[in-house]
Amino acid sequence: MTEAGNNESNADSLTAARSQTLSRRETRLAREAQAPEPQLTRTVQTNVPTAPRRRWGSTLAVALAVPALFGTVALPAYAAGLPGQKDPSSGNTAAGNPQSFAVDSAVAETADLARGGFDATSSAELAANATARAQAEAQAQRTATAAASRAAFAANQTAYTGPSADQLLASNAPTPSYSLSAVFSEALKYQGVPYVLGGATPAGFDCSGFVKYVFAKFGIALPHNADTQGRMGTKINVADAVPGDLVVSAGHIGFYAGNGMILHASRPGVPLRIGPIYAKSWSIVRIAG
Repeated sequence: MTEAGNNESNADSLTAARSQTLSRRETRLAREAQAPEPQLTRTVQTNVPTAPRRRWGSTLAVALAVPALFGTVALPAYAAGLPGQKDPSSGNTAAGNPQSFAVDSAVAETADLARGGFDATSSAELAANATARAQAEAQAQRTATAAASRAAFAANQTAYTGPSADQLLASNAPTPSYSLSAVFSEALKYQGVPYVLGGATPAGFDCSGFVKYVFAKFGIALPHNADTQGRMGTKINVADAVPGDLVVSAGHIGFYAGNGMILHASRPGVPLRIGPIYAKSWSIVRIAG
């Protein structure tokens, strides 16, 4: 066979081989086109809805965990004092009526004072209060009446036109029987006379003018000077003093009224009255009749 014939035969063989190769390739492609989708694709499609389920599950877990955590912290504080709960210190369960509670004594006392929003004052207390108010009103009325009487007495005494102490002594008029009690009774008649510096009549007295006038009623002459009057009597123990004796202190004098009290004309603006002996140092002098 010639070289040209060989070449032609080789060319035909190559063409046939190529045709077979192409035919096999087309067959394979056709099979692949008809075959089911690869497993990888099915796995991806199957797992797509799984991710949202995991997210919802996490959200639900958080939603349940937060209240549970809050209840774990807060509930013991509320449950500690409720009936049926265990005492954490003793491990015992507090049994009893679930509506029975311990009440602080101060709260209980307050509750006793008011019931139903109304004052809990008893009828006995109301009666006692009414009595106290009545007594206070009566005392106020007596005080006002006494003050009015003293004011009227002082006004009348200011207009006094009778004899002075010196005029009484010069008149040689009869005098009552002398005694300390009689002297004190006479002195009590002049309570409420206004204080008048240098006064020696019931129109107005100073301290020594008052003592001078009272003793003049009994025919006993005393100077109009507190210190001099104090030196004219006999000093006695305070324990032996009786009403009618004289209380003597520096620059002041008055009648002893018993129980540490003195009847005197004390100072301007204050009427003659009985009051406590306020001098720091004082003594008792008795005038003999």
